[in-house]
This record gives sequence, C-alpha cells and structure tokens, in this order.
Amino acid sequence: MSIKAIRAAFAQCAFTGLSRNHLGLLLTELQPAWTAAREDRLHERRARARIRKPGAGRRPRSTFTDRVVITLAHLRLAIPHAARAVAYGVDRATVTRAVTQIRPLPARRGSATPAGVRLHTLADMFAYATAEGVTPRMDATEIRVRRPRQGRPGRKAFVSGKLKQNTIKTTVAADHHGPCPRSRWQRGPR
Repeated sequence: MSIKAIRAAFAQCAFTGLSRNHLGLLLTELQPAWTAAREDRLHERRARARIRKPGAGRRPRSTFTDRVVITLAHLRLAIPHAARAVAYGVDRATVTRAVTQIRPLPARRGSATPAGVRLHTLADMFAYATAEGVTPRMDATEIRVRRPRQGRPGRKAFVSGKLKQNTIKTTVAADHHGPCPRSRWQRGPR
C-alpha cells in the first residue's frame, strides 16, 4: 500500500471524526493561524528578520493537512505515534511535533457557548442545548493512560472494562459548528 493511499485512509471520517466537507472547512480556518505561528517560531529561532523569501528552503515532509489529520486521529483514537509515523513515512518525533503544534489551534477557534458560560455536567449541556434550540451531538472515547500510583484515591475509576487497560473516559459534545472545547467531560478522578 502506498503512502498516498494510507494518507487518504487516515483522512476518512472513522479516523478523524469529521466528514470530508467539515475537514476542508477546518483546514481553511486553521491554515492562517498555523502559518502565522510557524513564522513566529522561525523568527524567534533566527533572532532577526527573514533573509530569503517565504517558501524558500527545505520542504517539510508532512504537509499541514497531514499534520491536522495526524492530530485528529490522535485525539479521537489515541493511535500510538510510532504507528502513525510508519504509516506516513516519517520519524516518530515528527508526529509528536505535529500533534504538539496543531493541538492548540482547534481549541483557540472558539466554542459554541457564549463567553462566561461554563458547562460542567451533561445536564448543563442538555439544558443549554434546549434553551438555544441546538441539536447536540455526542462523541465518547477512551484514552489510554499510565496506571495511577498505588494509594491514589479513585484509582479503580481509571480501569476500563472494555479495553482491559487504564484509560480516561472522555465525552465531547458538539453542535453543527463542531466540537466545543468547553464541553468536554472526563470520567475518573483528576
């Protein structure tokens, strides 16, 4: 199987949780913020103004689209970085860097709730959705974590009966605009 076919497979809704149309909208929305952040990082590293024109120099091995898809697959399914690195033909550190750089961008894009409203429970979310006339969409996943240290209160809450491993259970609520960063609940002690 070629890298191109693997990239197309990872962009499917089963891996990202978004349809092709929503993924395209997300990419066009996040591209300027990522480009600006990248230029800021490069300017900070150079400690002076750019000498060459933008776009000159070595091309990155993974495109912006690849980085977003890698990050979405990480957030949705917690696929190990090494597995995604093999699939994309890059080093594991490249995947880790991509997730680190892209992960804050969707969180900054805003939320469906007005400023100042914080939804702490599912009942709060349903009450808000009813008051605003929105149809909520729910998505739940389990993210594998290290086993909590012995003697920690609530240690048994991290054990998943489904995966037979230590996990954090996360539920994300969304409306027709996409996920809301403020409406994320995690089961288990913090």
